[in-house]
Amino acid sequence: MTNSKQPKPGVLPFRQRGGKRAGAGRKPKGDQAGVSHGPRALLAARFPAHVTLKLRRGLPRLRSRPEYQALLAAFAGGCDRGGFRLTHYAVLNDHLHLLVEATDRATLSRGLQGLAIRIAKALNRLWRRRGSVFADRYHDRILKTPREVRNALRYVLANGKKHAAAGREVAVPQAIDTFTSAPWFDGFREALTVRGIETLPRPVTDAHTWMLTIGWRRHGLLSVHELPATG
Repeated sequence: MTNSKQPKPGVLPFRQRGGKRAGAGRKPKGDQAGVSHGPRALLAARFPAHVTLKLRRGLPRLRSRPEYQALLAAFAGGCDRGGFRLTHYAVLNDHLHLLVEATDRATLSRGLQGLAIRIAKALNRLWRRRGSVFADRYHDRILKTPREVRNALRYVLANGKKHAAAGREVAVPQAIDTFTSAPWFDGFREALTVRGIETLPRPVTDAHTWMLTIGWRRHGLLSVHELPATG
């Protein structure tokens, strides 16, 4: 007599636990996930990316001389490594904006991870602390048109000035924001001279993509008076 409860051939005799479950997956570093943990979009070598890194709550502000000097050293050491390139940046009080290039998604991830580690070590030495510095994994947006690249350049280089105009605890007394890579930027309409720049380590590297070298300029050079669009 055959036992009707015997499992059929090729079927496991117990309930499987695969599939989506409530509470499954890697947990965010903060109370809420600041960035989706779903799969990221593929990155082609011809496209730059706009990356945002946000600090954990309760840490000192980044827009001060000691913090910025630590960041400059970290940027200079990690701006051009293994196919990853940091070409432009902005330092705000609690987050960083970066314009970067990479040969592919894996190279972008490795490059950003290495740069974030350099930044965290430099800031932790300054602050005499240990532990994580960034709130959650980075946010990125792939820039696929010259117009998007120009808008991203304007956003990154003038974001501090927009915050200052809105009274958001940021001061930008100069024509350009010196807490950005604007002193090393050659795409302004106006002629600028930044005193003492030759004494600083260059914190960015030259762009290689057509988008960041030639393409965006077809929509006009940037003016130091331009602010990012609202929204």
